[in-house]
Amino acid sequence: MTDDHTHRTEHVRAFFAPRAAGWDSRFPDDGPAYAAGVAELGLREGDRVLDAGCGTGRALPALRAAVGPRGTVLGADLTPEMLHAAVRAGRDAAACLLLADAGRLPLGAGTLDAVFAAGLVSHLPAPAGNLTELARTVRPGGRLALFHPIGRAALAARKGHPLTHDDLRAEPNLRPLLADSGWDLVRYADEDSRFLALAVRRD
Repeated sequence: MTDDHTHRTEHVRAFFAPRAAGWDSRFPDDGPAYAAGVAELGLREGDRVLDAGCGTGRALPALRAAVGPRGTVLGADLTPEMLHAAVRAGRDAAACLLLADAGRLPLGAGTLDAVFAAGLVSHLPAPAGNLTELARTVRPGGRLALFHPIGRAALAARKGHPLTHDDLRAEPNLRPLLADSGWDLVRYADEDSRFLALAVRRD
């Protein structure tokens, strides 16, 4: 792991660690949006799915409901405090939680049917490498949902920032990034009420 990757990983942890305990209370009404985002993956009973960068695990109950008791739900995050918050919220009942970097997942190649990733792309230390690692873990034809409960413009307004052309989530940037990482972008929606980029793992 490069020094730059380590530095960026530490930066992400430093950002999220002090915010973990109050994270859910900041966004108490996001549950239905997460459930709708999970539904876009088209999961089936018995599927194996990862919530990459799961944070406090807001998507985990919906993922468990989608794959049923025979399915596998994993939640991975590199910030211990976020995983502790997920446990306090009881969401570990829906999934196996992993303290893991999205760039180095402790999973075999092609072991997953799908990956759900909420708010992940803008925090990835090495976006191309990390998306390639997600592709490694997913079977050909499996799916990736990059999601946020509000769109890019609404999120920028919330943070008091302007939208910029170099935003990785902008379709002209995201489509080639995904393509170079083993994914084909098949659906893109950037609305006030949600951001969703749905991609399929290339053969």
